[in-house]
Amino acid sequence: MNKDFDGKVVLVTGAGSGIGRAAARLFAARGAAVYAADLNAQGLQETADLVREAGGKVRTAAIDVAREADVAALLVRIGDEAGRLDAAFNNAGITGGTYALQDYPAEDFDRVIAVNLRSVFLGMKYELPLLLRQGGTIVNTASVAAITGPGGMSAYAASKHGVQGLTRVAAMENAARGVRINAIAPGWTETPMVVANSAQNPAFAALAKQAIPAGRGAAPEEIAEAALWLSSGASSYVHGQLLVVDGGMTIGGFAL
Repeated sequence: MNKDFDGKVVLVTGAGSGIGRAAARLFAARGAAVYAADLNAQGLQETADLVREAGGKVRTAAIDVAREADVAALLVRIGDEAGRLDAAFNNAGITGGTYALQDYPAEDFDRVIAVNLRSVFLGMKYELPLLLRQGGTIVNTASVAAITGPGGMSAYAASKHGVQGLTRVAAMENAARGVRINAIAPGWTETPMVVANSAQNPAFAALAKQAIPAGRGAAPEEIAEAALWLSSGASSYVHGQLLVVDGGMTIGGFAL
């Protein structure tokens, strides 16, 4: 396997399952020393075990990415232990409940914004000083909900639109300083979070899958590969973009 991340230090949030776990494994397989962060300590340990079984290097941090003190402390730790940060994948997120906007509980809205949007702001705020030492990359996980308006998901859509806005501002501010910043927009992905939500609303899940021209949801590894590409030298001239990885879900139109 290509070892283009050999000697690099990479942070992955939401690494306890799904896309984050897949990314942690892929970064490590390509030579990176991975810092895996998640609120789910058990899932985090499972990810670490998988990375180590494959011969990879990983350290874990059980943190709440929406808490500034947690994020700041983790980046201080990375600076102290590794002395550098070469890539960050700000991937942690939740979907929140499904309600008509007028019925959306304010406290639920605030939690989705905190986990999905505030965390990306905090992540970049504390990652950038380390990244600017030698240059590097940030990839933020948005969603196809950053370019669409999924009914019942006002908090989620607002948070993911916000992620795209933050990404573009940060990319503009840092493009000439040696740090590239982009976002990915996954479509329907077979992660534990999505599987659990599908079980609660199987009719919606079936309808969503019918809307995917590729005829299936993504494997987490397929989304993680996009994040790795944006973190690698292969995308060296890509700044401030939203890379949609959705099996064609947002193409629009209709089949012949």
